Amino acid sequence: MAYINIDSHLDNSWKKRLHGEFATEKMQKLKTFLATEYKAGKIIYPQNDEYFAALNLTPFDRVKVVVVGQDPYHGPGQAHGLSFSVRDGVRFPPSLQNIFKELRSDLGIELPQSGSLVKWAKQGVLLLNAVLTVEDGKAAAHQGKGWEEFTDKIIHALNEEREHVVFILWGAYAQKKGSFIDRNRHLVIETVHPSPLSAHRGFFGTKPFSKTNDYLRSHGIQAIDWDLNS
Repeated sequence: MAYINIDSHLDNSWKKRLHGEFATEKMQKLKTFLATEYKAGKIIYPQNDEYFAALNLTPFDRVKVVVVGQDPYHGPGQAHGLSFSVRDGVRFPPSLQNIFKELRSDLGIELPQSGSLVKWAKQGVLLLNAVLTVEDGKAAAHQGKGWEEFTDKIIHALNEEREHVVFILWGAYAQKKGSFIDRNRHLVIETVHPSPLSAHRGFFGTKPFSKTNDYLRSHGIQAIDWDLNS
């Protein structure tokens, strides 16, 4: 049961809002599932001290933007707890390549050397996957095990307690997950997913980065420096 340790691995601003979630039956079943998978020798991404990396890098009161992903990358060395992000030195997955192409088109920012989005996270961009773990080589292997309810709670808390947050929902899955967000209190940017299967059908040219910054500035909030090269 030690594979989800709220006291060791979760920022206090999130802990006080999510503590009750760890006592739910769903979460208890998730803990049991993960413990069983580890015991069976399964390789799980990200490593267990990075399950909550997005929350720890972006405390509740500092969230300006939420980018909702589906589940972690399932290749070796890729996932480190932030949606769409990979570790330094790891080849960019196709969706991330397309995100960077749109960033260059939107703001003229050259492609970065690293696919790590930690700089964004530290500025208030919550890079939240709906499912926080995955089995090596098996995309979506941990969907339906309990993470979705936990991450729904995160979005609900931001929706209800904060104002003027930008929610970036790429693809039908993210849009469904964010369907309850109050559009009068927050900005919701919805497009198709940046994956190669859909990016040319409505992702490219949507300018999510400049739209985000325009909205933040209009409400007196410091814009995001999206340039990962600086």
